[in-house]
Amino acid sequence: MKAIKIGLVGFGTVGSGVVRLLTEQREILARRLGAPLVLAKVADLDLARPRAVTVDPELLTTRAQDILDDPEIAIVVELIGGLTAARDFTLAAIERGKHVVTANKALLAQHGNDLLAAAAARGVEIAFEASVCGGIPIILALRQGLAANRLQELLGILNGTCNYILTQMSQHGISYAQALREAQEAGFAEADPTLDVDGVDTAHKLAILMSLAYGARLDLEAISVEGISQLDPLDLQFALEFGYRLKLLAITRDDGHRVEARVHPCLVPKNHMLAQVSGAMNAVYLTGDAAGPILLYGQGAGMMPTASAVVSDLLDLARNLLYGAPNRVPPLGCRQALETTRLIKPLNDLVTNYYFRFAAQDRPRVLAQVAGILGKYGISIAAVIQKGREVAGTVPIVMITHEAREADVRQALKEIDQLPVLSPPAVFYRIEDPYLHAAKI
Repeated sequence: MKAIKIGLVGFGTVGSGVVRLLTEQREILARRLGAPLVLAKVADLDLARPRAVTVDPELLTTRAQDILDDPEIAIVVELIGGLTAARDFTLAAIERGKHVVTANKALLAQHGNDLLAAAAARGVEIAFEASVCGGIPIILALRQGLAANRLQELLGILNGTCNYILTQMSQHGISYAQALREAQEAGFAEADPTLDVDGVDTAHKLAILMSLAYGARLDLEAISVEGISQLDPLDLQFALEFGYRLKLLAITRDDGHRVEARVHPCLVPKNHMLAQVSGAMNAVYLTGDAAGPILLYGQGAGMMPTASAVVSDLLDLARNLLYGAPNRVPPLGCRQALETTRLIKPLNDLVTNYYFRFAAQDRPRVLAQVAGILGKYGISIAAVIQKGREVAGTVPIVMITHEAREADVRQALKEIDQLPVLSPPAVFYRIEDPYLHAAKI
């Protein structure tokens, strides 16, 4: 069969991994595909820097335009990252009738609807398995493996940097700042970790997963986002005393009418599988109405796990080309997705359990005053820890609530923060207990 020629734009860490797989696994890939996958050209602005693999110099260029202008290149791999240049290159490739593989979650989350519409109009495909969770085949699972299911819930640890930081804080009782420094020294965090620790990277990935899960347009703006940079190790230790671990989760649920869309740190029962995910690993826990609960776990980043997902997409697109079936499976699972929207549940309508920590002066009736205000808003206390020792001049009062509405919680805490016997602001985290939700489904 005719060889499938590939152009690679972005010869960095992941690009090097892609070159390695295409080179070292050449025979295996050709056997599985039934035709050779040929790397025809590699473009990068800096060809002099050291790399983990070598490429025939004749294949190298500093001009991405050389790939676009080559009529024999059928598939291009976009690994340059960022937004503007990546968007322009992807659109140019689509206009020339080339299929695209990308690992760029920010590009998809912010411009995915336009790019996918352009690709559909031109009759080409965009594949993006590597955009979420690296080597974990979550895109394939949602688009094909679980196509018979209505997705009821999805909870994901989608950012290895944040999970590493939280693991270090929980296991060693260190500060956020120290855990971040260790993550940077270990190569798990960027010099500027803002997108990771503020939850933005996780939100990009959740937008993609929700679009696949519900067969609807990507809607990044609908996602409520909170990060981990303000975490106090004290709360991770109290969480353990209550039987929880604190994780940054991406969460979506479908109640049949509206869907939740949120990213924030929350407490997870320490005996649940998600709570066991440590270090820089990723995991996605989801429930289908037919398949039931499923956990996908693995490396969410890195050269070879991400390259594995990219090459998987290359094989998939190449098969479609060989058998004359481009767009055999729509990128978002159904052809109507780009015209479909889902109603998002406002965060204030969320009903869940909560963790509170108050910094109180060591005086009588403080707990009674707090409980009185909570009761005024219909918030019932399930458990309390009141330490006798002072922390920064105050005594911590920590509690877990029964289910309450977010709007009521915010109003109650606003009023509690006005009490003269407390040092505001109160700390609160939502509790995510998949076991309890499973009982309701």
